[in-house]
Amino acid sequence: MADSIKDPEMYEKLREEGNSKSKAAAISNAAANSSRSAVGRKGGEHGSYDDWTVDELRKRAAELDVEGRSSMNKDELIKALREGKR
Repeated sequence: MADSIKDPEMYEKLREEGNSKSKAAAISNAAANSSRSAVGRKGGEHGSYDDWTVDELRKRAAELDVEGRSSMNKDELIKALREGKR
């Protein structure tokens, strides 16, 4: 996939923010094809982890292989997702 990413810096930033690989690739490639500010204006917005349910956080943690996620409370899950713990 790395070969198809046109703006690797933006892609990595989006992944660190919790976006899926496909969403990060789509946004970063769209930005490379136009401009970052134009993409920012037309893009959607997903709420912060604070707005997610514990089930949603656990599913995201599972996608990222966060160890110990099943025993974490909401605050611990948010911290682990933001820090990218694996």
